[in-house]
Amino acid sequence: MQEERRLAVLRAIVEDYVATEEPVGSKALVERHGLGVSSATVRNDMAALEDEGYITQPHTSAGRVPTDKGYRLFVDRLTTVKPMSSAERKAIATFLDGAVDLDDVVSRSVRVLSQLTRQVALVQYPTLSRSTVRHIELVALAPTRLLAVLILSTGRVEQRVVELGAELDDGWLSDLRARLNSVASGQIIADAVTGLRGCVPERDGAETSAVVESLVDAMVDQRLDERIVVGGAANLARYGDSFDSAVRPLLEALEEHVVLLKLLGEAQGDSVTVTIGAEVPYEQLSATSVITTGYGPRDEAVATLGIVGPTRMDYPGTMAAVRAVARYVSRILDEA
Repeated sequence: MQEERRLAVLRAIVEDYVATEEPVGSKALVERHGLGVSSATVRNDMAALEDEGYITQPHTSAGRVPTDKGYRLFVDRLTTVKPMSSAERKAIATFLDGAVDLDDVVSRSVRVLSQLTRQVALVQYPTLSRSTVRHIELVALAPTRLLAVLILSTGRVEQRVVELGAELDDGWLSDLRARLNSVASGQIIADAVTGLRGCVPERDGAETSAVVESLVDAMVDQRLDERIVVGGAANLARYGDSFDSAVRPLLEALEEHVVLLKLLGEAQGDSVTVTIGAEVPYEQLSATSVITTGYGPRDEAVATLGIVGPTRMDYPGTMAAVRAVARYVSRILDEA
């Protein structure tokens, strides 16, 4: 009973501190929350929470603020993630459903996530090496030129123009299209490359080889791998009181995509991962928190998205937004 009451006190302190940005006192807790106990009992609970390192007293203020340990307990003991309102869900669906290609999906995801959470949003492009081939299309452009189109499970589309040494034959083109798809469709990139190269005949295979190598080049093209899009940096203006401790290091980190990849790397599959304060793998970002999750088609997490911001944030609401956007993006990629 005592442990649950202290947890309720901690929860109230976190919620009030996030909402008011001011240290929280026992009187305010009793007035704002139906704790069902006296101010003296609340003060005793706050003293116990402070002794255990869950809250601390800044300067000479009578109020208390959560520590990283307090935020961690708060997040770990959340009974439910705050549900998105119907208006928020509709806004996400309407905004993302209008995307025309993968670049647009990523760009829109960053914007809607930063708007919903009022934090800095990060979206990683789907990693090529974890993709599978959805379809290969060959389109005749001229008597000796064709367009090879590679469509991946992540929604990524690569196109290559191939110049041939002989004129195209409709029968040859149809047969080659069928053979390429038979060995590559549904395969991960590494296996698809092996299968495609096995399609090249030992004799008179120059045209086939030219098409296959153009597709292989598209598959091993790493230009979009480990690429991250960032949005909502202006939201950090809300944290001017902690500029030197939290905002300045974060702004500097936003310039280094290697750092951002490391932050997103904390995600574990399609579950929501919350990394708080000192848990963040960079000491200069010890005043920030990162909330991430994986996304991808067919319940396969092929990339990560999330938010990063000062530890004083609305964890339940932010976790819900991150999860909801990831699910919508996954659905879009699945239906693409």
